[in-house]
Amino acid sequence: MHSKLTHAFACACAFGVTLACAATIRADSTPEPPPDTTTAESQWTQRDIQRQIDRYRHETWRWQRTMGRKLTRKLKDPPADVQTKIAVWQRVALKTRERAQNPPHRRQWLCIHRFEGAWTDPNPPYYGGLQMDLSFQRAYGGGLLSRKGTANHWTPLEQMWAAERAHRAGRGFYPWPNTARYCGLI
Repeated sequence: MHSKLTHAFACACAFGVTLACAATIRADSTPEPPPDTTTAESQWTQRDIQRQIDRYRHETWRWQRTMGRKLTRKLKDPPADVQTKIAVWQRVALKTRERAQNPPHRRQWLCIHRFEGAWTDPNPPYYGGLQMDLSFQRAYGGGLLSRKGTANHWTPLEQMWAAERAHRAGRGFYPWPNTARYCGLI
């Protein structure tokens, strides 16, 4: 039995070596294609190009959703050059992220938060670091409320942007009458 296994193993090894040699001979006899003289654009497949663009578009959309802004679906006057189009989407994503990470009244929201609760405070009727009730969350963070639940599940930036929407709607800092006074805001 032992000699049959040894013989089978030797045959399998020989067959593998034969295949490897045949592949090498075939590879050596195949002429190399001429060097590519086309631009770098053509080296990218359409899938690679779309993947790069989608990466920046989705990042832009993420930050626009955080701010409660309309999503930028297409570029205005998109460039014809693929590399330039990717670079434009990258710039849009970077600018959107920078804007989203710096809400207009960030310092004020952080001051209010200091007197309110933890960003993850789950105790009803007020949730999160800015102590928002459910009607406030529905009005100024409805998308977040439906996707993530109450404000204690939102990031601090998402909570600040919901408060910013209330501020822009004319409510100012009055939904936080005591803490806004402590911070010198009203």
